[in-house]
Amino acid sequence: MTILQVTVLFLVFTLAYTRSRRSGPVASQTLPSPGSFRTFTPSDLLDFNGTNGKGIYIAVRGRVFDVSTSKNFYGPGGPYENFAGRDATRGLALQSFDKEVLTKDLNGPLDDIKDLTRDELGNLESWEERFLLKYPVVGELVSNDDFELQQQTQVSA
Repeated sequence: MTILQVTVLFLVFTLAYTRSRRSGPVASQTLPSPGSFRTFTPSDLLDFNGTNGKGIYIAVRGRVFDVSTSKNFYGPGGPYENFAGRDATRGLALQSFDKEVLTKDLNGPLDDIKDLTRDELGNLESWEERFLLKYPVVGELVSNDDFELQQQTQVSA
């Protein structure tokens, strides 16, 4: 075997090893650690905006993602800071980072996004796939009314 063949073989094995190591942790990131999955209301989620040391969480279609590892994007001063501690579903679908796309009434129902077009839903799906690959899901987002119902059901069970 020549030195060139050994070098090529080494590079192929190194590349294969690096790719296999990269794909393992990404898949496990989408699973919450035991005991960390919880239910959030919009008001609860607001505390996770990166300003008080609690981390940075963003909700997309009812899933709450921990995006703290990307604080340069989602934290204070970042281009997506408006989404920190909020339901970003509509904003991602519309590709708008303006505060106007965020739900104003945190005590009201969640945005049902029924008025979105096929293209907007496609945008949302693309963002959701990226989030699922990159960030752990730490909970679910429910309206205050649904949270109250869950609490009553647990108490009566």
